[in-house]
Amino acid sequence: MNSSEKQKNFGGLFSSLFLIFLLLVVLLPFLPFLLSSLQLPPTSFSSISLNLSLIILGVIVLFIAIFLISGIHVVNEWERLPVLRLGRFVGLRGPGIIYVIPIIERVPIKISLRLGTMSLHTEQTLTADNVPVNVDAVMYYKPVDPEKCILNVEDYIAATQWSAQTTLREVIGKANLNTLLSEREEIGRHLREIIDQKTETWGVKVTSVEVKDVIIPSSLQEAMSRQAQAERERIARVTLAAAEFQAANQFLEAAKLYEANPHALALRWMNILYELGQQSGTNTIMLIPSNMPVAGYAPIGLFGMGSFTSNEEKKKKENNTESK
Repeated sequence: MNSSEKQKNFGGLFSSLFLIFLLLVVLLPFLPFLLSSLQLPPTSFSSISLNLSLIILGVIVLFIAIFLISGIHVVNEWERLPVLRLGRFVGLRGPGIIYVIPIIERVPIKISLRLGTMSLHTEQTLTADNVPVNVDAVMYYKPVDPEKCILNVEDYIAATQWSAQTTLREVIGKANLNTLLSEREEIGRHLREIIDQKTETWGVKVTSVEVKDVIIPSSLQEAMSRQAQAERERIARVTLAAAEFQAANQFLEAAKLYEANPHALALRWMNILYELGQQSGTNTIMLIPSNMPVAGYAPIGLFGMGSFTSNEEKKKKENNTESK
């Protein structure tokens, strides 16, 4: 039961007691006439009259006490009560124990100064690129000026909620789907600024707006999934090509090093033979050449390219001597 319902119930109880009090006041002048019509003895008449007078006096005292006690209110630390005296705003009261003059003063609403949350949900709304989406968001707000909350707007909570709903639709209609999915923090910050400007005159401060979920059609989800998969395959192929290019450059650098230093190639050759012989569970037959391979020219014959070139040079020298 909220504060307005409690006030209505209390007002009904107070009205009932007031009607009983008026009935007793109206019947009090006719009490002697009623007792005389009963033809009672004088002693009994006086005693009954005295008892009835005491009962009526007790009821009146009880009614006055209830009437005075009804103005006492206990206000929590985070609450404030705006008070209207004969329809005019006279200020805020609380926290603690306060007193409101019955009938003369009235408390229309109880305002909580704590941070409140509000869930925002939109039906299907078109984005700037004509994509239907459903957006769920949550807004955090706090009343900072209770006087404006009571004087400038009829229901500040409902007004804030409707203002946030319409602003959410406006922002969604101006944003693309990719922006809505990837920049939720920026969208929430933009929403907070617009809503806070609207609710400032109502005494409400919007501290934060967070986009919880963006629901898109299932057909569009499948298309986006295929697009993401194709993008991942493209990146994988580009990465593989870059790795092959780097490996080729490394092989080229290694070949130059082996050509400049034949001993490095010989050590690498022996290391390869050693690794082949270390394989467990296999029988390996290796044919080892009589000479070590060299970097640069491929070996030809048993004596290699070096012996081939030296024989050619000897033949040229012999031909030159014979011609002389």
